[in-house]
Order: sequence, then C-alpha cells, then structure tokens
Amino acid sequence: MEPIITQRLILREWIQEDAQQLYALNNDVEVLKYTGDLPFANLEAAETLIRQYDQYRKCGYGRWAVLDRNTGDFLGWCGLKYSTDKHETDVGFRFHKKHWNKGYATEATMASIKQGFQKYELQKIVGRAMNANLASINVLKKCGLQFERPFDFNGQAGSVYAIHQKI
Repeated sequence: MEPIITQRLILREWIQEDAQQLYALNNDVEVLKYTGDLPFANLEAAETLIRQYDQYRKCGYGRWAVLDRNTGDFLGWCGLKYSTDKHETDVGFRFHKKHWNKGYATEATMASIKQGFQKYELQKIVGRAMNANLASINVLKKCGLQFERPFDFNGQAGSVYAIHQKI
C-alpha cells in the first residue's frame, strides 16, 4: 500500500522497526485503560504481532503506523480492521500520551475513513469505544460517526458508532 499523506501525518503499514514503539505504546497503562487489551509480555511479542499481522494481505488495509510528516517520529497507530466474526470494518487508533490532544487521532481517523470509502469501496465503517472513553468518542463524532448501538466492551458499557458511504 502506498502511504497515506495528510497535512501533518504519514500513515503506512507496520514494519519490524516499529516493534519497539508498539511495545512501549502497549505497555502504558493510561493508553490501554479503555482498550481491553493487555500489555505485551516483551518486545518479542510486539515483533511477533507485526510478523503475523495478516490484515494487509487479507483485506488490503489494516492498522497503520502514524508518523509525523516533518520529523518521521512514530506517534501511534490508526487504521481499519476487518472483523470476520462481526462482518464489519472498524476504525481504531492509539497514540503515545505525549501526542494526545493535538488532533492527530482525528486527522488520522478521517484519512483512514476516506481511504476505506474511496480505495476499498467499503459501505460502512464502525468505531467502538467504552462509554467512559470520552476522548475517543469525541474523535469518532468529529469524524462523522454516529451512535448506532450499545455493546458490551469486555464487561464495560460500550457504544458502536458508524458512518456510511455517501452514494
């Protein structure tokens, strides 16, 4: 996949060199607070995730590394993920704390949605968030997703937001 370029960001497929950043990101308790995910056991677990990640091959899209366009710094990740059990594509994001509240999640999410609709011809994209995660819900709403239904997020109250392709 060609990288996605926005005003401030570059979104590209994960590479093995991203393992250290993904490991650090998934070992920050504040970053993981509303995700339901567990920290990586070690750096090798992050390397294995990247090596075994098959969304790009299966769908053409996936979660992408988000880099600062000017510095090349790894800010976090954002992108699309097809869920075979739910038969839907979701948009998700996760950023290092030092990059929160700068609009990066909104910019990357909007670019991901645009890519999903224009390049991959998706008809609908969802976003899931725990109801307590107001910052993520705010990002989803800014990107045009609207509340669709409640859902159980690992024992926590959550909501599914959705946006549909405009024909």
